[in-house]
Amino acid sequence: MEKLDVLTYSPDSPAVSTESLPFSKRFILSLQHFVAMFGATVLVPLLTGLDPLVALFTAGLGTLVFHFVTGGIVPVFLGSSFAFIAPVIAVKEKFGDIRYSLGGIVVAGLVYLAFALLVKLAGPDVIKKLFPPVVTGPMIMVIGLGLSPVAVNMASSNWLVAIVVVVTVIVSATLFKGFFSLIPVLTGVFVGYVTSSALGIVDFTPIKNAQWFSLPNFMLPKFDWAAISIIAPVAFVTVMEHIGDITTNGAVVGKNFFEKPGVHRTLLGDGLATMIAALIGGPANTTYSENTGVLAITKVYDPSILRGAALLAIAVAFFSKFGAVLQTIPTAVIGGVSLVLFGMIASIGVRTLVEAKVDFSKSRNLIIAALILTLGIGGASIKIGTVELKGMALAAIVGIIANLLIPEKLEK
Repeated sequence: MEKLDVLTYSPDSPAVSTESLPFSKRFILSLQHFVAMFGATVLVPLLTGLDPLVALFTAGLGTLVFHFVTGGIVPVFLGSSFAFIAPVIAVKEKFGDIRYSLGGIVVAGLVYLAFALLVKLAGPDVIKKLFPPVVTGPMIMVIGLGLSPVAVNMASSNWLVAIVVVVTVIVSATLFKGFFSLIPVLTGVFVGYVTSSALGIVDFTPIKNAQWFSLPNFMLPKFDWAAISIIAPVAFVTVMEHIGDITTNGAVVGKNFFEKPGVHRTLLGDGLATMIAALIGGPANTTYSENTGVLAITKVYDPSILRGAALLAIAVAFFSKFGAVLQTIPTAVIGGVSLVLFGMIASIGVRTLVEAKVDFSKSRNLIIAALILTLGIGGASIKIGTVELKGMALAAIVGIIANLLIPEKLEK
């Protein structure tokens, strides 16, 4: 998108007021952020079985809550978190009721609040000590690699469609310029849907039968310690993701959000948004790098534009015809997108290690990473009373403990 000079301000200058802009231009700017976050936000509920319209509603509401808590000065958008996909599916399969997954997400939000208090009392350096790159990198890799069988199973329902989606995503991300390079997921889903329609594998009946407008399928959570033990520890990973996103967002805008409003407030806003989402049937929320990418390209940093996107997401959530369209997306289309997205998650874990220059000539780092990868991907589990630590949750806890206990002097 071409830079709009009237809205542009450098990171070293104060924000330029956008109040004089007509509604139509502000709407287009907000729509751009809505489109950037849309693909990933609705993909999570499509994968887990939650209502995509509820996810849009809670993404918008969560973003508004975050802006309220942080004083409206941090230009971020909160959308569905991919980190919770695997544990949500695991709990859903174990209990046969996705509402137990929602209960675990509520407690995960409480973990955010605990971290916010810890950061407020001890400072952000404590978090960085608990979660150095040698721990967070492998943990992120486990998230992506653990989901890979899900992507393959969905794609295998129609490999032709899945391959078309994968190629479209690659072309969009690497060859397209400007705004369209930010929405390769949405482009891939669109092309895959059109291809599926041409092949006659899309059932349009839900669209015909759906009303134009209705309430999203809100639902209340259920709580069980076994479900909580599977889902809540994921917050240990997403807290570090949050800190990384806030750091990146501040670097783009040219402001130190660790000082003002303070990372304890951003964590609080993220945690409250996640709790509220799960309390009404939505997935966990997280700060979206997709929208930070839009900021970097347009140089439009006005947080009110993000709040406009949030209001748009809330409004669309009541458009039930749109929700019916989402429900008709073939499994192979979602599978094709997932092949790329889940692999990218694992790749981000690798990038975390590379950018931090983690020295794997040291046995200490090899051992920590090895424990996290094998326990997480292998699906190891330990039952303590009624609480079961499994997969990534167990891997995260073991990784943190290993990092604290294994001495730095342990060499190859």
